Amino acid sequence: MTKPKPPDNQKTIRTKRPSQRPAPSKVNTVETMNPLPLEDGKARETEGERIQKVLAHAGLASRREIETWIESGEVLLNGNPAKLGDRWKEGDQLMLRGRPVNVEKRVNQATRVLLYHKPTGEIVTRRDPEGRPTIFVQLPRLEIGRWINIGRLDINTQGLLLVTNNGELANRLMHPSRQIEREYAVRVLGQVSEDMLERLKQGVELEDGPAHFNAIVEAGGEGSNHWYHVTLSEGRNRIVRRLWESQNIAVSRLIRIRFGNIVLPPHIKARTYTELLPEQRDSLLVSVGLAPEAPPRKPVRTRSGDGRWRDK
Repeated sequence: MTKPKPPDNQKTIRTKRPSQRPAPSKVNTVETMNPLPLEDGKARETEGERIQKVLAHAGLASRREIETWIESGEVLLNGNPAKLGDRWKEGDQLMLRGRPVNVEKRVNQATRVLLYHKPTGEIVTRRDPEGRPTIFVQLPRLEIGRWINIGRLDINTQGLLLVTNNGELANRLMHPSRQIEREYAVRVLGQVSEDMLERLKQGVELEDGPAHFNAIVEAGGEGSNHWYHVTLSEGRNRIVRRLWESQNIAVSRLIRIRFGNIVLPPHIKARTYTELLPEQRDSLLVSVGLAPEAPPRKPVRTRSGDGRWRDK
């Protein structure tokens, strides 16, 4: 297997000395996100948008987190405690924890998506009472809104993590109904039999329900240390490790190398990030039923060898 070729025009930002990682094998970047129809702009204009959706789009948090704020009375709509199902219309006043929210200014911000290579030892949270390093100190500062992680990786897992300033995009990408495929490079310790691999693909019963790998591909190794590439379409806590542990096999290293159709480029080292290009970001937005943001490219007229003009 060969390494996936990185995009030529992506810019890498280095924040700290990178750590080394084994090169992942070439992966299939199959589109697995199920698009939803775009919403009717006229309906939004007359009926308004649900508050949690507006605040998520404004980059305050994911929709799920905002729903907890509403339930706890932290959000006011025109001076009254907001309820789940309330809608915001242009001219309405929103307040969060006693502070006004300039919705118009926030929702007009362009959606940004960063691809961050999380190292082991960092956690995916904003503040840690134990003082452990978090991914957010490595990311660029936003003037408006905040970065929202799309899913999580545990402290001992390395690899691709997407973050965005668009909470609605984050919510849709994380929703279990999307069945977005993830791919991991995993090093295991122990003797793995063909029967084990077949059980892991057919499905095993875990404490929180059945689970299985979509595919398992051998990726080298010597002796009792062996590498596999595994894919699955869910993001339950420690699901990859727990699947292997169900067969009494220990995971000694775990690296996420793909999320949906986005692959971790080999030139993006640990503790560095790159920003998705506008066309990549728009492909991600459209895949979950959101409108693209980049203006369409105007065709360029060129004259071919036969003297005719053509659009490129």
